[in-house]
Amino acid sequence: MDIQSIKQRFGIIGNSPLLNRAIDIARQVAPTDLTVLITGESGTGKEFFPKIIHQLSSKKHGQYIAVNCGAIPEGTIDSELFGHEKGSFTGANESRKGYFEVANGGTIFLDEVAELPLSTQVRLLRVLESGEFLRVGSSKVIKTNVRVVAATNVDIPEAIRKGKFRQDLFYRLNTVPIFIPALKDRKEDIILLFKKFASDFAEKYRMPSLQLDEEAKKMLINYRWHGNIRQLKNITEQISIIEKDRFITGEIISKYLPYSQNNELPILFNVKNSNNEFSERDLLYKVLFDMKKDINDLKKIVTEIVGDETLYQNINSENKKIIKNLNKDNNLNAIIQDPKKYDILTKKIIENDIEEPIEDPEIIEESLSIEKKEIYLIKKSLEKHKGKRKDAAKDLGISERTLYRKIKEYNIK
Repeated sequence: MDIQSIKQRFGIIGNSPLLNRAIDIARQVAPTDLTVLITGESGTGKEFFPKIIHQLSSKKHGQYIAVNCGAIPEGTIDSELFGHEKGSFTGANESRKGYFEVANGGTIFLDEVAELPLSTQVRLLRVLESGEFLRVGSSKVIKTNVRVVAATNVDIPEAIRKGKFRQDLFYRLNTVPIFIPALKDRKEDIILLFKKFASDFAEKYRMPSLQLDEEAKKMLINYRWHGNIRQLKNITEQISIIEKDRFITGEIISKYLPYSQNNELPILFNVKNSNNEFSERDLLYKVLFDMKKDINDLKKIVTEIVGDETLYQNINSENKKIIKNLNKDNNLNAIIQDPKKYDILTKKIIENDIEEPIEDPEIIEESLSIEKKEIYLIKKSLEKHKGKRKDAAKDLGISERTLYRKIKEYNIK
């Protein structure tokens, strides 16, 4: 069976080379009895691939069982997988077969395999190596001929380093690895998926299907889908139900895309330490971001004065030489259009200073010292809140205790 036929049979949408590669590996490994480990972010559709492997294997007439290892309590996971004998634990009123015994001759899919307890990992390793296991509370060895396909969205090498996953089990499961790409790596498939989901929901709710304008398409393609296909499907359903207008614009789409996930800038987390205080690092980050803002403000000043004929009168001789070297015609507007030249000009003007300052020169001086910046921020916040330390601390993003210590450390009056 070729890749396109597999897509049609299992309802897989997309033409991404990474997706096609994953399907091709599944197709090739299916006729064997090799163990397969499927990895990828949550919501990428990993659950389709064990079904492909099972249906294209010699065990397709056997039973297929999917087990969510993360959803079964630690105290009962061994019983669920390997069965138990009557009286082996409280509540075991009768003997029970486990999934490995029920699925004998078929395929068992262990989803979220990295969530298995270490003791269960030992049992699983034995099954993979010898095809043998024991029911809980029994000493009788049971043989099973089960094809194991596992999946996880966890970084298993990192879990091994932390002692949460056995290295030998990882190598045994990872006989054939299949990586499912995230939606951000399948940008060419996003619109296809949206149209498929929109069509399905239109049929389900008996309404016209959604249509996208070009701006809406661009927003969907450029968005960072942390929830992958699952998130895209949920948002498509929301729009299908809520929006009366079937023609969807970029403005409409933006209302359904969480801003926090659309922002690629670093995020400052307010993590508290054991004393219920914000760490020194949090305050340092705040200072650094404010310093960056000051530099951007300085760049705006340079931008504003670049077109001014009197610029040569305001800068020193050294900066005049810089401008001359950057552009033989001394055309400042041409310099400002060139990002590289503009950054050099801005940097040099800041370094060499301006003979007739346009703004308070203390701005540049303050930006050079983190300690001075901290003092400046604390003073400003105290002035703003008329000396109320509780309000000032909240404004700065630190605890009142930390603020008190800073005031004492810097001898702020």
